[in-house]
Amino acid sequence: AVIADMRSGRPTDRLVCGDVGFGKTEVAMRAAFLAVQSGKQVAVMVPTTLLAQQHHESFRDRFADWPVRVDSISRLRSDSEVAAVADRLKGGRIDI
Repeated sequence: AVIADMRSGRPTDRLVCGDVGFGKTEVAMRAAFLAVQSGKQVAVMVPTTLLAQQHHESFRDRFADWPVRVDSISRLRSDSEVAAVADRLKGGRIDI
């Protein structure tokens, strides 16, 4: 349903709910990949720094063999690192 909505051309919001291990990250990865392949940038927001690190590693590993550039921002990164990521985002050098 998420991919069908993305292909419809109409803006939509989706909230993916499920217990641990039910595939929420997988849905996010597939939707993000489709968006990147369509020339879009993707932001994935999560509630904790630990989850941010886990998602960054998961997305980076999943897309390692694809021309998809993944980076992250969290409170654990220095101001200069965050600024560098922001510059790459603005310049279109980060996809997810």
